[in-house]
Amino acid sequence: MEEEIEKDVKTILIVDDEPSIRDLLRYNLEKEGYQIIEASDGITGVNVALEQKPDLILLDIMLPKLDGLSVCKRIKNSFNVPILMLTAKDGEIDKILGLELGADDYITKPFSVRELVARVKANLRKVEVIAADKVIDQPNEEKKKESKIVVGDLELDLDKFEVKVRGEIIDLTLREFEVLKFLASQPEQVVTRETLLEKVWGYEYFGDIRTVDVTVRRIREKIEKDTSIPKILITKRGVGYYIASN
Repeated sequence: MEEEIEKDVKTILIVDDEPSIRDLLRYNLEKEGYQIIEASDGITGVNVALEQKPDLILLDIMLPKLDGLSVCKRIKNSFNVPILMLTAKDGEIDKILGLELGADDYITKPFSVRELVARVKANLRKVEVIAADKVIDQPNEEKKKESKIVVGDLELDLDKFEVKVRGEIIDLTLREFEVLKFLASQPEQVVTRETLLEKVWGYEYFGDIRTVDVTVRRIREKIEKDTSIPKILITKRGVGYYIASN
C-alpha cells in the first residue's frame, strides 16, 4: 500500500542558483505533498532532469554554467515535461514566451508563493487531463470524428497534436496548440484573455494577461500569411480573440 502511495507523489525539480529561493520553494512545495529534487546550475539541472525524469521543473533563467533558456531547450528536446520559468525581470517575459523553447509557463520574481503553487498544480493537472483524454476508449468512427477540428483553412488533429493550415503542417508548442484548440472548438465566438488564461493555463487570473497576448502573437506568426491582417486568429479589440470560420 505504501508503495502505491509513493508512486502517486509528483516529483518537482528546482533549478536555481540561490539557496534561499530553493529553500523557500522546497518548504512550500513539500507542504503540498510534492517530492523535491534540486540543482544549482544549468548543467547539473539538465543532467538531473534527464536522469530522474521529474513531473515538473521550476527553472531560473539566470544560471551559472548554462542559462535557463538553453537548459529548457535541451530538456524539451529529450522528453516532454512541464517547465515553469522563473525570471527576475519583467522585460524577459517576451523573450521567454517568444522563443520556441517549449517553456509552458513563467512567473516573475519576487513571486507570491500562493500563485506559484497554483501554477504548479495547474500545469501538473493539465498533463493528467491530456493523458486521461488519450486513454478514453471510444468507438472508432466516433473517435475519428471527435479527433479533428476543421475551421476554414485550419485543421487540428487532436490525437497527433498536429495543426495544418491550407494543408501545410505547422509546428506549434503544446501550449500554442491548446490555445488554438480551445478557440477553434468554438469558431466565431470571442474568448476573453482571462478565460483563456483560466481554461488553457488552468489557473485563475492573477493580474498578468500578457502571457496570452504573447502566445497568440507567436501562433499568428506561424499560421497567418500576413500577421498585420490576420484572417484566421482574429482580435476583437478590448475583448479577446476568436477563430474566423471562413
